[in-house]
Amino acid sequence: MRPFEFQRATSESEAIAAAAAGARYLAGGTTLVDLMREEVETPEKVVDINRLPLNYIRATDEAIVIGALARMSEVAANQDVRRLQPLIPETLTEGASPQLRNVASIGGNLLQRVRCPYFRMLDAACNKRVPGSGCSAIGGLNAGHAILGTSEHCAATHPSDLAVSLVALDATLLLKGPRGERAIPVTDLFRLPEATPHLEHTLEPGELIAEIRIPNGPYARKARYLKVRDRSSYEFALVSAAAALHIEDGLVKEARIAAGGVGTRPWRMNAVEAALLGKPASRISYEAAAAVSTEGTRPLSGNGYKVKLLPATIVRALEMAGEVA
Repeated sequence: MRPFEFQRATSESEAIAAAAAGARYLAGGTTLVDLMREEVETPEKVVDINRLPLNYIRATDEAIVIGALARMSEVAANQDVRRLQPLIPETLTEGASPQLRNVASIGGNLLQRVRCPYFRMLDAACNKRVPGSGCSAIGGLNAGHAILGTSEHCAATHPSDLAVSLVALDATLLLKGPRGERAIPVTDLFRLPEATPHLEHTLEPGELIAEIRIPNGPYARKARYLKVRDRSSYEFALVSAAAALHIEDGLVKEARIAAGGVGTRPWRMNAVEAALLGKPASRISYEAAAAVSTEGTRPLSGNGYKVKLLPATIVRALEMAGEVA
């Protein structure tokens, strides 16, 4: 690890000023410190934000509000979250080991870096790590890579499970920065790689994720997360699906679906949702709707299996959601 300057912020304004001047935010550090050890990331300055008053969980009539410094384990165990937004604790439990959940922050979870092996191999070409150097994954080992939202410059999948469920539930972020506060949908946080894969999010310099707001809705309690992976724990998704349903008289009144492990960012399945509206809540309807999930996919040499696995995962997630009492 290369030497760096360390600062412990005691106020939001102090942290934001440091980040606007080039420092990297440090919360749980489960991604940043790991990458600094491997010299994939070499920040000259790090600002510790763990003393900021952003560790809270609040339940209102309209939403669950989570401070960005709440730990994954705290959110997963919170009784209001479990009662009003059961998709969130299920996703968090699937997303990391207990040790990581105790350390990792909710805000940091959304900003974790990709798990493409070439991103961490300093002698491999990677446009995300070194812009303009090329992409070793395009013609290399790419079984775990994306089939949606890729470009000729990058095909790395977005790694966060939590982001998939937040996108499905239309969650929003409160951001604080040098120019004040703003709110954005979680789905707008993530950029497609296009020709600039090293730019992964839409945060402005110095902006800090302050809190996440997850709106309540009639679909929120009838929701499940299904993660398909190579091993049963401590593994990233090959394909995952978050599904939430509002069912009345046996018909789908509202559906929220997003997929992970297949896109360069969490992928909202708008066409699948539209295909379900007004249809009977049955496997036949789920299969017909999920068939459109593969539109626009562009598999590489090693990940064509995801084109078949994606609709099957969505169908099973919908069945699981439909079975929630």
